[in-house]
Amino acid sequence: MTSPLIEDHALLSDQRAAALVTRQGDIDWLCLPRFDSDALFCSLLGDEENGHWSLRIADGKVVSRRYLPTTMVLETEWRSPTGTAVVTELMPIADGDAAAATGSGHAATGAAPGTLVGSASSLAGDVEDHSDLMRSVTCTEGEVEVVQDLKIRFEYGMAVPWVRRGKDAAGDPVLIAVAGGDGLALHGPELAPNGRSHEGRHHLAADETASWVLTWFPSWQDVPAAPDVDSALERTVTEWASWLGQVRVDQEYAEPVARSLLVLRALTHRRTGGIIAAATTSLPEDFGGVRNWDYRFCWLRDAALSLEALLTHGHIDAADSWRRWLLRAIAGDPERLQIMYSITGDRNLLERELDHLSGYEDSLPVRIGNGAADQYQADVVGEVMIALASMREAGLEETIWSWPLQKALVRYTVDRIDEPDQGIWEMRGDPAYFTHGRVMVWATFDRAISGVEDHDLPASAEDLSLWKRLRDQVREEVMTHGVGEDGAFTQTYGSTEVDASLLQIPHTGFLPADDPHMLTTVARIEQELSTQDGLILRYRTQGQDGLPGDEHPFLVCCFWLVEQYAASGRRDEAEALMDQLLDCANDLGLLAEEFDSGAGRMAGNFPQAFSHLGLIRAVDSLAAA
Repeated sequence: MTSPLIEDHALLSDQRAAALVTRQGDIDWLCLPRFDSDALFCSLLGDEENGHWSLRIADGKVVSRRYLPTTMVLETEWRSPTGTAVVTELMPIADGDAAAATGSGHAATGAAPGTLVGSASSLAGDVEDHSDLMRSVTCTEGEVEVVQDLKIRFEYGMAVPWVRRGKDAAGDPVLIAVAGGDGLALHGPELAPNGRSHEGRHHLAADETASWVLTWFPSWQDVPAAPDVDSALERTVTEWASWLGQVRVDQEYAEPVARSLLVLRALTHRRTGGIIAAATTSLPEDFGGVRNWDYRFCWLRDAALSLEALLTHGHIDAADSWRRWLLRAIAGDPERLQIMYSITGDRNLLERELDHLSGYEDSLPVRIGNGAADQYQADVVGEVMIALASMREAGLEETIWSWPLQKALVRYTVDRIDEPDQGIWEMRGDPAYFTHGRVMVWATFDRAISGVEDHDLPASAEDLSLWKRLRDQVREEVMTHGVGEDGAFTQTYGSTEVDASLLQIPHTGFLPADDPHMLTTVARIEQELSTQDGLILRYRTQGQDGLPGDEHPFLVCCFWLVEQYAASGRRDEAEALMDQLLDCANDLGLLAEEFDSGAGRMAGNFPQAFSHLGLIRAVDSLAAA
């Protein structure tokens, strides 16, 4: 089986779970009822026998596809020799989720100070008892035949379910598949069994519509009735559009910024506030290699940077929701802070390999869970403190818990002030003093001091004195050990390597973008990390990496370079690089983690929150310049 290109996929999301659908109508990745649940369509990482749902028009070709404006509802137009059809696909936002929504996204929630709402236990409520994936086909001209192939395989393609015909709660006939605790029901015109799959061919004349709804439910419960297709579509369109609101940026970039904001929302669990890094696992950074990781978790760093982008565009509700998620995730034991958690704040993200899957383009191993959760990465607290400070600046008041949380994070940093780490890129080599991480340690103390001095937050005189002393100490240390003989910052203390994470230094306030040290660092990055077409790698893998193989240009780093160019007076180069990066997106405006410049294709997990937040910040930097 030939793997579809990563960029051939569209993302569907109900802000609790996600699916990927190819341009040719094959859903080859679906996790229900959560982003990090076991996949029940997993052919993306194996073959058709690992589960998929194909829906196409017989003898037809795709003419165009798009998201309905300001939504994540996909519309694909097909043309066949006998007619044309439009396929509308979505994961509808449930009634309970819509009722729980915080509105347009331009005001904070009404939770009382200190309230830890949206806890993991709330996921057991009715709103999580089922989740839907909807596919509707309308013949717009002539006549068409809808052809389908459905292979349900639970547990990442390992479990073939027991399948039977039955009735749902409304008494309508459905196809029911059960394996363990998972149940699926297919509502709609009947599919016929063929071996261990189900197939269907359905004729539609002009103006006729047929719809199918795939519903996940706990297998011990009754099969839920199908939602009304028209009302579910209307409700979902309204929810997406009302959350997005009006995007106020230069018209040239309004659409990619809007799409990126929607992607960040699509990767945010609306009940818990957790923001996942990407919708997939094990899409390779190195095709055929071992650099395959599970990104369906909530990295504190990624989420913090995402929230800064959301705050800039008025989405205070997302910030408030995430802050409460953070409080729950580290509640009780902030001294055991992890760099990532599950969408409910769970700590146990045990990494293991799925030997039964062949991997995307034979990229092995296929991993679920992520062992990097146990790493110490010195930069994480700094990024969280910067994001929380940005919330204060945006007018989000501290709760009775949020400032004590920040002081606990500072204590965590004090206790590890002399400890080397694995760096922002989660190196699996030996720990080191990464310059970017040490600058973020400086930022931890800087934002804590600002909270006291600029916002009158309480702290003892002893603590404030300690924070100031350590802030000055770390700054002197960075300038002494993190700068090479040429004046450029180095990847780690004492090394000669450079790292694209150093482009983040001006964002912390440590030095301005036009400081001579930054200009020299940028020159080194351009010289040593640029590929032939001008995109940049995050680092050279021959150094601290600790893994075989190589990588492709890392898109968020390229967007950071746009920021640096814009902030240091290189406006023309910033705009040129921005245009080049926008061309890396697929036809729907979605970005993966990396871009293979030589082959002109995406690499890594998809879609990637890091890449989309980078796009938003780059556009904002162009506007500021």
